[in-house]
Amino acid sequence: MKIEHSGKATILFGLGATIIYLVMVLGTLRYLTDLAGALPFDLRPSGYTQADAEGLLEALGGRGRNYYLTRQIPLDTLYPALLALTLISALRWRSFRFGPTLMTKIGGALAILAATFDYLENLGISLMLLTGSGSDLALVTAISTATILKSALTTASVLALIVSLLLVLFSRMLSARSTPAAR
Repeated sequence: MKIEHSGKATILFGLGATIIYLVMVLGTLRYLTDLAGALPFDLRPSGYTQADAEGLLEALGGRGRNYYLTRQIPLDTLYPALLALTLISALRWRSFRFGPTLMTKIGGALAILAATFDYLENLGISLMLLTGSGSDLALVTAISTATILKSALTTASVLALIVSLLLVLFSRMLSARSTPAAR
């Protein structure tokens, strides 16, 4: 049985991911940034030190930590899965429509790993929000590492999709040039 991939799933997952992303960036993360006067953990792709974490947790205060835990974290529980599903379905569509490549084969695994580290990051952030500014150095280091890996793997999975689509575009451009014009 042959499975057809129309791209509809990619569009639906992509719309869901985009809506959640915009709500986070324009809503919850902006509110947390304004409240603390510093970027939330989610917006620090290069990680953070224990001093950074303690400073943010202190600046957020009890109200901000509660908001982070009850507003931002639930949204960021939906986003990693939606982004991974968007990337995986787009890579599968590209693979079924134009043939598999190394990028289509590894891109899905990268997207799953990115989502996994995003969930580990969320779990760690939740623990820090619950414990406050006295978070353990090992915990902060582990969460910061998860943040860095999430960011790198997300970038790699998006690049895998872009490269796989560019290969199709370049292939079509080359074949159009080499085909003599019909007279």
